[in-house]
Amino acid sequence: MPETALIFPGQGSQRLGMGRDLAEAHPVARELYARADELLGRCLSCLCFEGPEEELNDTINTQPALYVTSMALLEVLRADGALAGVAMVAGHSLGELTALAAAGSLDFDDGLRLVQERGRLMKLAGEQNPGGMAAVLKMEDAAVEKACRRASEETGKAVQIANYNSPGQVVISGDQQALDRAMEILREQGARRLIPLAVSIAAHSPSMANVVQQFRAAVAATPVRAPEIPVIGNISARPLLGVADIRDELAGQLTWPVRWTASVQWIVEQRVERFIEVGPGDVLSKLVARIAPDVDVLSAGDVASVAALAG
Repeated sequence: MPETALIFPGQGSQRLGMGRDLAEAHPVARELYARADELLGRCLSCLCFEGPEEELNDTINTQPALYVTSMALLEVLRADGALAGVAMVAGHSLGELTALAAAGSLDFDDGLRLVQERGRLMKLAGEQNPGGMAAVLKMEDAAVEKACRRASEETGKAVQIANYNSPGQVVISGDQQALDRAMEILREQGARRLIPLAVSIAAHSPSMANVVQQFRAAVAATPVRAPEIPVIGNISARPLLGVADIRDELAGQLTWPVRWTASVQWIVEQRVERFIEVGPGDVLSKLVARIAPDVDVLSAGDVASVAALAG
């Protein structure tokens, strides 16, 4: 069995109906959704299975919904014996908390409470400091970084790269005025694909700074253990070695970029030959395929793909 890395998606991978077929087919998934509903005191499973979509896409709901769905998929894969040879885990943004739960650093319940608080605080930050995000395609990272610095200097507002997703694909994030100016600069420099994202928050940017201390307090109050297998951090693109590293990572991640390209490259350098995306959709699978075209990439996002892996 080749060495395998499990990867867990973040916001943007949610879809209406996610997890429904899994809960209908597998008691372990059904029980996990019921546990989440009870813990949160609301029907999160109803939002996942039935919507409304607008509510599912609200970050305060999206984050716990993705966490629970990915964990339900993980538990089914474990029950089916489909996870032999897992060497390490990683998650994109919110998915990093799922990865920590998968690696044994967080209990499911504690992780869900923390994810819920993360979503609440990020929504609050978006209300207090409105901003935006935009995907930039087919530009060099250095050129995008330079445009963001220039826009920040000219406007006196902050904008920066939030996600280094793959070569030629980054996401910029920050104050709307600075974001708009950065996009103008990039168009002047020949950028042809600039895609504003349908979000109400400027994640992984200084716009989140006003809630970092509150989230750090929530992280400090959450029981955290050293991981049973390596968890690759978004900020450093290296393993989180202990509890202190994990706590610093989780709090810092709100304002620092997600270094996904570097994370995948480091994992591949450790001779990992297979990636399995555990969560709805295949956003990360497509990114990994662009970053490391020679590795095997599989998705486990519904009953059919889980059965294929188990078979």
